Amino acid sequence: MTKQIISLSENAAKRIKEIMSKAEKNSVGVRVGVKTGGCAGMSYVLEYTKQINPSDEVIEDKGVKLFIDPGAIMYLLGTEMDYKKEQFSSSFVFKNPNETERCGCGESFKV
Repeated sequence: MTKQIISLSENAAKRIKEIMSKAEKNSVGVRVGVKTGGCAGMSYVLEYTKQINPSDEVIEDKGVKLFIDPGAIMYLLGTEMDYKKEQFSSSFVFKNPNETERCGCGESFKV
């Protein structure tokens, strides 16, 4: 069995369903990618997607569809996406086994 690129916790799946229920009608899902930047070198990117790119990897988990940017696959392999809600903030959290370093603010990582 091949390892899924990314999996969702129950909280993350529930939150994405909530987000998609309020999204613009022409949004087809959420795209996950990585970009260079931040103190440790790379950061995660989440955005609505209005069209499916033929090169996207499509992941379905817990009733949610995620589109993975092809350039992010090698950085995300085996990652679990979670959603944490705290008193003053809420955010998606990535538990990525490929990370070798994470900056203090948690916004960026290095593989």
